Amino acid sequence: MPQVSIAELVAGVRAGCVVSFPTDTVPALAALPERADLIFATKQRSQDKPLILMGAKAEDLWDYVIGTEAEWRVWQQVAAQYWAGALTLVLPASDRVPQAMNPTDPTTIGVRVPQSAIAREILAQTGPLATTSANLSGQPPLETLTEIAAQFPDVLTLQISDVSGIGVPSTVAKWMGSGWVILRQGAVVLEI
Repeated sequence: MPQVSIAELVAGVRAGCVVSFPTDTVPALAALPERADLIFATKQRSQDKPLILMGAKAEDLWDYVIGTEAEWRVWQQVAAQYWAGALTLVLPASDRVPQAMNPTDPTTIGVRVPQSAIAREILAQTGPLATTSANLSGQPPLETLTEIAAQFPDVLTLQISDVSGIGVPSTVAKWMGSGWVILRQGAVVLEI
């Protein structure tokens, strides 16, 4: 696993590579949204488990979702309360989302802004990225560079001494048209 600087990692993403960097929860595997298929292959992930679109700030993600004016108000209120943080919102996807992000249900997309300053610095330079936890599908998230290097020798990984997040994945809440359903309880307790 080549350990690289932020500039080299950003260049790698732009060149279509899968990369890994720390977040506020667990280290991420990431790629350009249109290259999401690379993450599915690298992780050996089933196509029915969609990826998360991670952005540096909420404004970077709103073009990827579509809803009514009333829905937008609810979503933006929740985002203002919980982002940056460990909450993924699953919302109706706009036509800007590549089908590779969610191959079996391209009508929705999970979006998140991490609390990690390093992750947001990377995302500010790359734009929103397709992300998931750094691990083989079905196994626990990896938490150290050594573990990531052993499992993913071809992934560009940010050269950093501390990759530790809280070690708990984000909470995933899906918008159901009139309210939220928790798909995965993680670090954040969403008051719904």
